[in-house]
Amino acid sequence: MPVDLTTLEGPDGWLEHDAAGRAGARVRRTRLPGGVRVLTEQVPGARSATLGAWVGVGSRDEADHERGSTHFLEHLLFKGTRRRSAMDIAVALDEVGGDANAATGKETTSYYARVLDADLPVAVDVVCDMVTSAVLRAEDVDGERGVILEELAAAEDDDEDVAQERFALAVHGDTPLGRPIGGTPDDIRRATRDAVADHYRRHYVPEGLVVTAAGGLEHDAVCDLVSGALAEAGWPVGDAPDPLPRRAATAGRLVPSRRGPGGVVTVERDTEQAHVLLGGPGLTATDERRWVMGVLVAVLGGGMSSRIFQEVREKRGLAYSTYAFDAGYADDGLFGLYAGCTPARVPEVVELLAEQWALLARDGLGEDELRRGRGQLSGSLVLGMEDSGARMTRLARAELVHGRWTGVDEALGRIAAVTADDVVALAGELLDAPRSLVVVGPFDDDLVAVAP
Repeated sequence: MPVDLTTLEGPDGWLEHDAAGRAGARVRRTRLPGGVRVLTEQVPGARSATLGAWVGVGSRDEADHERGSTHFLEHLLFKGTRRRSAMDIAVALDEVGGDANAATGKETTSYYARVLDADLPVAVDVVCDMVTSAVLRAEDVDGERGVILEELAAAEDDDEDVAQERFALAVHGDTPLGRPIGGTPDDIRRATRDAVADHYRRHYVPEGLVVTAAGGLEHDAVCDLVSGALAEAGWPVGDAPDPLPRRAATAGRLVPSRRGPGGVVTVERDTEQAHVLLGGPGLTATDERRWVMGVLVAVLGGGMSSRIFQEVREKRGLAYSTYAFDAGYADDGLFGLYAGCTPARVPEVVELLAEQWALLARDGLGEDELRRGRGQLSGSLVLGMEDSGARMTRLARAELVHGRWTGVDEALGRIAAVTADDVVALAGELLDAPRSLVVVGPFDDDLVAVAP
């Protein structure tokens, strides 16, 4: 059964829970005296471990004057701390064969490192040092500005990335969720050291920090390592404040009124291939139908036997890449179908994508197709657990998004419980929402006149 993470507080201010899985994996949670939460999953026999430091803040939380700050911080925290230079950070992990990275999302930011199990103390020390003690020098802000602008330029040269960004804008409208995660070039050029530093001070605080780790580890040892690193940084170790509240969730509201009305968006590019995205609003991250959505995505475009792969690629040879996707946030979500094709075939491809979506909603699916969809989703979940990074991320989502831990067996049970009627009903609900069509390719606004 799921474990409610909000009802586990003990009299001493520590929170923890043990959950034995079928393979002997053990999940535990502790709130340290200073307020930082630590969640671990011990995997017997694992010789590596992944550690992440998370804050529940993303690009959607930026004020207008600090747009791009979340992404800027992702870069700047690698530029040096009070104890380490940028080179010191790189050397510390390189010399143990580890790797480190960071990720900025629309609702979270994370910094993580993967190392041999014996070198987990190095990962804890370096990652915690970066998160708690970044110096954010003005010269580093100016120097990294050029690096980020190059990163944005590379993304702008990727036409599929451009299509995805425009699709998010079309679905979410002129809202923080509709903005690009990394900010625009103008945002980055305008960003000041003071704005970035203020964003850091406000959000990188003990009651907002979640440390998660998975692999070859012991929970109490990780807590001791994290406590030591936080003490070294001068973070408080006294009475623990209450954790920052989770982002307010709005489950079950498929079409909030602030969304865009749908329609056709064309982005003119001199390309040999057009990129097509058709879709609209999806489910929130906490909607109980997310298991149904997973099966729906698998059936429509999750693998080689899926509907759009068979119709668009295998039967007609119209695309090399075609797939379905979804994304869920606290109070919003999106769902879409993608294909890359020769520009002249765009109308045909759009018609096929829309047709397969409508056929699923109208005519349903058979037991064999349902079984394949459930099997694909189940297999991807279990195979993903071979990666300690995926386990580490699941812990963070349990804490920051869901407020409860759901084990693999429980998740597989939820997938197995999805029925054909569930999938058909959701497909119809998605179909009835405002739809958006985004096409990137060598078109002017009048050429793509295909109703979504």
